[in-house]
Amino acid sequence: MHESAGGNRPQGRPSKEEYYLRLAEEVSARSTCLRKRFGAVIVRDDQIISTGYNGAPRGTPNCFELGICPREEAGIPAGQRYELCRAVHAEANAIIHASRLEMMDGVLYLAGVDAKTGELVAGIRPCKMCTRLIINAGLREVIVREGPGRYTRYRVADWVAADTGKVDPSSGY
Repeated sequence: MHESAGGNRPQGRPSKEEYYLRLAEEVSARSTCLRKRFGAVIVRDDQIISTGYNGAPRGTPNCFELGICPREEAGIPAGQRYELCRAVHAEANAIIHASRLEMMDGVLYLAGVDAKTGELVAGIRPCKMCTRLIINAGLREVIVREGPGRYTRYRVADWVAADTGKVDPSSGY
């Protein structure tokens, strides 16, 4: 886990990581999920390439419109049986809305907010399917919000190495 450093920035000016993570939090407000709201921002060379939030596919009813979460109704714990979820994940939506050439060597910033409490969700990371999409998109790293001023940085190269068995999978994949 990393903390934003003060450095020589003017007082009150956020670091780039903090700035983009705050944007990811703001993007999460568009989420239609009844459990967790996620926002993703893809950045390359200090330019925002794309954003995404978790929600039902275009043209289909959102969980908040239906008033139910299929996974919650079935008593499925967080982090399991994503195939039953109506939502397209924030990371996937951000990737879908950008060209691979623009994303190459970029950074995906991810923030999650509990839909019921409004509190930041710590300890999150992309699911296996989103991890595969991130790798295929050519992104260099993922920075995940842990709390105000705190984040975890994941190197995508480590996920690739874990998938080939060259590093310990518990190190972030």
